[in-house]
Amino acid sequence: MPHQASRPRPLTGRVPASAIRCTTLPRLDPALLDRARALPDLTANISDAMDELGLRGVVPASCMACQLPGARIAGQAVTVRNTERTEGVAASVASGRGLMGEHEAYNQADPGDVVVIEGLDGVSNLGGQSAMVASRSECAGAIIDGGFRDPEVSRQLGFPIWSRGPTPITGKWRLQTVEINGSVRIAGVAVHAGDLVAADEAGIDFIPHAHALAVITVAERIASGDTRQQADIRNGISPAELASTKYK
Repeated sequence: MPHQASRPRPLTGRVPASAIRCTTLPRLDPALLDRARALPDLTANISDAMDELGLRGVVPASCMACQLPGARIAGQAVTVRNTERTEGVAASVASGRGLMGEHEAYNQADPGDVVVIEGLDGVSNLGGQSAMVASRSECAGAIIDGGFRDPEVSRQLGFPIWSRGPTPITGKWRLQTVEINGSVRIAGVAVHAGDLVAADEAGIDFIPHAHALAVITVAERIASGDTRQQADIRNGISPAELASTKYK
């Protein structure tokens, strides 16, 4: 369901302009995003809907865990692709040039967007100051296929991060941002800028932009059936009757 595209804005200079693949993301209807956020069992309802529609795009928390207990978000992806620097740490330090550019993603984001980073494992792709800028830009949270650091800062901000885990090792001398708002791979799942992202303590769902309406519509039906089933269980339905009742 396309909606009004976000407006271009002045660039930060953190990455070359040629590395920014899109500055006007196709926008989903805000009402659809609200419907996603209202799902009672967010990622599970959506995961079941994606199964029903033959779509792949779910990453369990056992692979990339939520670092903020109780967090749940749904928003559109702004993407970052990082790669390893080739010159080595000593040469990078000597150059004095940091090549991390995730701040440009925050600059491109609208409030409620989710930062999705294809990064390096064991190395920080997002640190405390970066989390502060993302939070100030009203990003809903970050998904990082790789490491991050300064976890106490993001916790204090209430800024949720899903990641391979925290690390003290800076990415400043070890990685470079090569693309903003292009295509990334997160735990083997292809994600494009503007896709719908839902995440909670169970894991992460990546829903292609073109399928967002269909997925949320099916997820709502599944959630309604789950709600009726739970009510029947609380009201003492017999196991035999429970087994024979169709809820979805």
